[in-house]
Amino acid sequence: MSSQPKYRYTLEEYFELERASEVKYEYFNGEVFAMSGASPEHEAVFGNVFTSLRNQLRGRSCSVFSSNLRVKVPAAPPYRYPDLTALCAQPEYEVIGGIRALTNPTLIVEVLSSSTEGYDRGDKFIAYKSIPSLGEYLLIAQHRPHVTHYVKQPDGKWSYEDANEITDTLMLPTLDCTLALSEVYQDVTFAEAEGHAPPPER
Repeated sequence: MSSQPKYRYTLEEYFELERASEVKYEYFNGEVFAMSGASPEHEAVFGNVFTSLRNQLRGRSCSVFSSNLRVKVPAAPPYRYPDLTALCAQPEYEVIGGIRALTNPTLIVEVLSSSTEGYDRGDKFIAYKSIPSLGEYLLIAQHRPHVTHYVKQPDGKWSYEDANEITDTLMLPTLDCTLALSEVYQDVTFAEAEGHAPPPER
């Protein structure tokens, strides 16, 4: 006996769901995915990165946004919810389905988990590359000190470096600031180091 096919949402139905719900949803090819709750480690890493960038960019014409802000992704319409976005320019928005979405981020940060890492490194990054303004992409592990840093070069190709030591510091050229792993992982307890598997949460 065949199983029932999954219900496929129209964009209009998705936008109505977004406007009516306090839960964040992402849309992909007719399917709707609720953004799951985050682990304590994820929230600690996010908070540390957000605070570090906000402090360094204070007094400049720069903005740092949390995952509550929608970002237009041309290759994966209509928009996505990165963990963190930043830019040193006037933010530009497009109204999509009655909802504003940022169109010109220069930096996107995703905090990885075991359930999202493959997607964040693969298809999601490919989609993010379609954002014309994007110049940097940071992937930050939550279960050990590890950051992958992608930078778009003048020829359009992307270079990358990995930082694995708590003493490492990354230069972020699109924002003209730095990110120290000692700050990224401040007050973060690594479950794996305590003999437990990394948490499954986002």
